[in-house]
Amino acid sequence: MAVNRVIVIVLDSVGIGEAPDAAAFGDVGTHTLGNTARVVGGLQVPHMEGMGLANIAILQGVVPQLRPTACYGKMAETSAGKDTSTGHWELMGIHLDGAFPVYPNGFPPEVMDRFEAEIGRGWLANYPASGTVILDELGAEHMRTGKPIVYTSGDSVFQIAAHEAIIPVDELYRICRIAREILRGEHEVSRVIARPFVGSPGSFKRTANRHDFSVLPPQPTVLDALKDAGLMVYAVGKIEDIFAGQGITDAIHTKSNMDGVDKTKQAIRERRDRGLIFTNLVDFDAKFGHRNNPQGYADSLAEFDRRLPEILGELAENDVLILTADHGNDPTTPGTDHSREYVPILICGDLVRSGVNIGVRDTFADLAATIADMLQVQAPPHGASFKSLILREYQQ
Repeated sequence: MAVNRVIVIVLDSVGIGEAPDAAAFGDVGTHTLGNTARVVGGLQVPHMEGMGLANIAILQGVVPQLRPTACYGKMAETSAGKDTSTGHWELMGIHLDGAFPVYPNGFPPEVMDRFEAEIGRGWLANYPASGTVILDELGAEHMRTGKPIVYTSGDSVFQIAAHEAIIPVDELYRICRIAREILRGEHEVSRVIARPFVGSPGSFKRTANRHDFSVLPPQPTVLDALKDAGLMVYAVGKIEDIFAGQGITDAIHTKSNMDGVDKTKQAIRERRDRGLIFTNLVDFDAKFGHRNNPQGYADSLAEFDRRLPEILGELAENDVLILTADHGNDPTTPGTDHSREYVPILICGDLVRSGVNIGVRDTFADLAATIADMLQVQAPPHGASFKSLILREYQQ
């Protein structure tokens, strides 16, 4: 029986140990899953445990399995970056030789002067900051002045925060589109991000109306190959934003991890066309990694794990489910930025062999090559398929 659908769920930032080149990124000792487990006294993820999560790395509270129910392994990133776009693009077959620009001292006058002139109002901040801390610092001033809050991070992002009662969401999106057009050439950051919020001073809260304005992938990905072949590419969560719609046939956005799980289940149940369902669950990164909250991170992992049987229960007999990540974001480190780590990969389904260790993959792009191989479309130039390791038809 041929594979009909591949379902890929990216557990955003769920890294599994420092990559070989972690020192070049200032990330020696990072281990998002391992350090989180150690700090909270053990992870509660029995279903991913059964799949073989602790067969990939030692994790407190998670027991290695003699007979894992899934294939398992980990992948290293080849591209010169550790941001969301770079990670997702490599998962789908792109290698980036150069990193996107970052702005530890804020954006230069030639960017900010033009930004102010084109949006018709001033701005606040323009420095790296935590997205929640900066609301406490400048939210009240923003409400008094009507000036949007501009900030960045260790990632290549230009983030614009605005209270929905002061700058309506549609206007914030317009401002972001202006910024996206300004940030080209040498200042082409990977994403401009709208960060709307509500509430009053002391109790501001970001809303689910976030929107990412990404640059286009520089080359075709396996998504393009699938779409060009007439197959489904259904994006759940921020996937559509990360790829700027390129290679996507249909998409739905989500408000949270659990909303993402609900919409992924619905897609598996209703979207029966041959192809790919591609989900990003962002809360691990956005709510807990960037906020240095290991307990929240562990709780979010446990929450997803409790829902995992529901996802498995929706699979058809010719579906393949793949869990992986796009980078790390160790919540136990002093910084709040992404970390250069291996990412785990767990693969299961009726067509998939149990307990196969696919080893340490040299590039995230091996996933793209495998998707292309399973769905019989043209593979991107990077990556090596592990289809023959995981599918039962190749079992000796």
